[in-house]
Amino acid sequence: MLRNLISLSSVARSFPVLGMATMLLGTGVNAASALDITTSTDGTALANALVSPFPGVSISNVNLVGGSTSAGFFSNGMSSGIGLDEGIILTSGDAQLAPGPNVTDNATLDFGGAGDADLDTLTTDSTFDATTLTFDITTTTGDIFIQYAFASEEYNEFVNSSFNDVFGFFVDGTNIALIPGTNTPVTINNVNNNLNSQFYNDNDPSDLGTPTPFDIEYDGFTNVFTATATGLVPGQTYTLKLGVADTADFSLDSAVFISAVADVPPPPPGTPEPATVAGLVALGAFGATLKRRKNS
Repeated sequence: MLRNLISLSSVARSFPVLGMATMLLGTGVNAASALDITTSTDGTALANALVSPFPGVSISNVNLVGGSTSAGFFSNGMSSGIGLDEGIILTSGDAQLAPGPNVTDNATLDFGGAGDADLDTLTTDSTFDATTLTFDITTTTGDIFIQYAFASEEYNEFVNSSFNDVFGFFVDGTNIALIPGTNTPVTINNVNNNLNSQFYNDNDPSDLGTPTPFDIEYDGFTNVFTATATGLVPGQTYTLKLGVADTADFSLDSAVFISAVADVPPPPPGTPEPATVAGLVALGAFGATLKRRKNS
């Protein structure tokens, strides 16, 4: 199947002020968008940003695998409509492509990365360009709650194809990032306009025209979900892996926005409103006290 791609050099033309060099240094932000991205290769800083507001959570042995700009911090997410105000972003390409406005169907960066064996179990094909953040975690409650939203450029053209980009949150190898009320992982083919559409937000310029309803580059994204692992042993150490990857090829970026990893439950999730509507209502409160540590 032919898939037209936008190269990194052509993406740079969308950043006329910053230019290519600034993008590669990991400090590029699309000034036209409310969404602020700062890339980082410091896995410890990324993990600490997620857990530092929660004194009942302790972590160690942090390991980040991915491209030079595939992970980072985000802020102003509520203004962009994703339903989470700040946290970290993991992508299968370049996190700097995330800010809107959405002007293309096929933003991507192939950083030549390997796939991930755990993510391979969530799809029917091999994964590539995996970005994973892994660390040991201990909670005083014996519970883990992860609030997130999944987004992708694979929407809507490649729904029900082999390009079923995936992500997962694995506690000792078991994925807890599931469609609410099911044991089904959240993927392109499982949440879209036709399947589990109540959890899906369409942002595809080919279908909707421009400007799109939400001020991010991705052509579609899920509502805010909470991945939950309860009934673990308080004080016992578990391994948590947060990861996202392309499936079947290296093309078209997918991303997961994560606001926090906590030992207490967040408020009930809300549905993000379009960025053009005043008074966005969603779950920014859960991450409101999250202190980002920006490290490029």
